[in-house]
Amino acid sequence: MEPISIALWLLIIVGILFIFSNIRDRRLLNSVTKRNRGTKSERDLVLKLLKYGIPKQTIFHDLYVKKSNGNFTQIDLVVATKVGIIVFEIKDYSGWIFGTGYKPRWTKVLAYGKQKYRFYNPIIQNEKHINDLSKQLKENVPFYSIIVFYGDCELKDISFVPNGTFIVKSKRVLEVMRIIMKKNEPAEYTDKHKVVRILKESVENGESKLNQNQHIENIKDMMGKDRIFD
Repeated sequence: MEPISIALWLLIIVGILFIFSNIRDRRLLNSVTKRNRGTKSERDLVLKLLKYGIPKQTIFHDLYVKKSNGNFTQIDLVVATKVGIIVFEIKDYSGWIFGTGYKPRWTKVLAYGKQKYRFYNPIIQNEKHINDLSKQLKENVPFYSIIVFYGDCELKDISFVPNGTFIVKSKRVLEVMRIIMKKNEPAEYTDKHKVVRILKESVENGESKLNQNQHIENIKDMMGKDRIFD
């Protein structure tokens, strides 16, 4: 009976530690974002950055940046750092990933080449996000683009990645953060308080279902699927 009792106690202890770990992670995540914002992978990255020591007040998740025409640009994650502003685009994919920096479409290959799917170039996608955000912030500071791939995918053949842009699997994102922070000089912000205010407002914009629905409709209209008659 004694070995069973020890085993049971170990299970109880492990269970208690697991519960407390989840509670701690939930509280940490809630200091930046809500559990209904964005995707699970986005929230996982927020938590990873917090545990790494990135200050919570510099992390902004699920932003809806208002453009001059009244539409919104949705950005997964932004971190304001001493060397500039890092803008993340987060992808959940399986399979082999092929892409070229300047081509509009990339390829995802599954089933050992039997299935191929095209998707919009995330480098170009995030460049547009950065351009829209830069227009709002009006700060002459460096912007860095990090494309983070979650899921069971392999970056098989990706080329012509622009300077200041990084393509990374989720397990190495902190390594890229360290490289950016170490190799670049401190940025000269004109008005840090204004930057924080606009980023906070962009997060708050995403709380509105009206704004969310408007953004979805704008994307549908841009794609023009309803105007194709085959």
